[in-house]
Amino acid sequence: MTLIKAKKKMKQLAIIGPTASGKSDLAIKVAKKIDAYILSIDSLSIYKEIDIVSAKPSKEELSEVKHFGIDLLNPDEYFSVDIFINLYKELVSTCKRDKKNLIIVGGTSFYLKSLLQGLSEIPRITKEISLHVEKKLKNLQSCYELLCDIDKEYMQHISPNDRYRIEKALLIYEASKITPSEWFKANPPKPVIENLAIYNIEVDRNILRQRIKTRTAKMFESGLIDEVCDLERKYTRLPHSMNSIGIVEVLEYLDAKVSKDEMLENISTHTAQLAKRQQTFNRTQFEEVISAPLEELEDIILLA
Repeated sequence: MTLIKAKKKMKQLAIIGPTASGKSDLAIKVAKKIDAYILSIDSLSIYKEIDIVSAKPSKEELSEVKHFGIDLLNPDEYFSVDIFINLYKELVSTCKRDKKNLIIVGGTSFYLKSLLQGLSEIPRITKEISLHVEKKLKNLQSCYELLCDIDKEYMQHISPNDRYRIEKALLIYEASKITPSEWFKANPPKPVIENLAIYNIEVDRNILRQRIKTRTAKMFESGLIDEVCDLERKYTRLPHSMNSIGIVEVLEYLDAKVSKDEMLENISTHTAQLAKRQQTFNRTQFEEVISAPLEELEDIILLA
């Protein structure tokens, strides 16, 4: 009698939490124990050269466990959640081929929500279209008014200053030649992943603020100013990535608008505000999330 060994099913889980809560360290610890690859869901770590600002895992940490979604694009290259979803799909195939499990980790939980709910496909964005839209966006108000004229329904919840969403709408319009509303009605979303275990790091806000302050000081000591200077010299201030927390405040310092201490305080304050928004999003946008303090989550995950 021949026994057929059951094929081991790939295990997937997600670790979420506010910035500076210890997600990356926890993911690496768990990945080593369950033989997993790590997919970063961080809107800045995707970019090369934005290392200190993004608090990217160190080279040593990246060598301990294979990471994906890090150092894929130049800071001036177009990135969207659609690109992330395609990356996830490719990685699932890689994990199955290599017989690895998968841990999704990061602070941009919108990407995770997009995997669970799905997104409508967007039309193919060529480099020519991207450059054309980038030029138009130099007059953001004009772009906003154009989109309101052609698609009032879609634009009614978009602020005139929301450059990211205005850019997305304009890209869809330029690439498809139909309005965003028409495009999304013709291309409804489909979930990409189902039944995913999600673990959320609970952390007291006072403790989190102190961690953020400590991390901000460490970023400064690690060469934050030099990194931002290099990014500005190479890519200018135009790319979307150059509007990130940590970069904007340093540019204000370089423009002599604030002192060094004010710059560091601003980075800490804006990062803490981001962390609060992340906590609210994680609490309200996901169902059946397992939440616990950092020191308890590893055992909870491994026992699941």
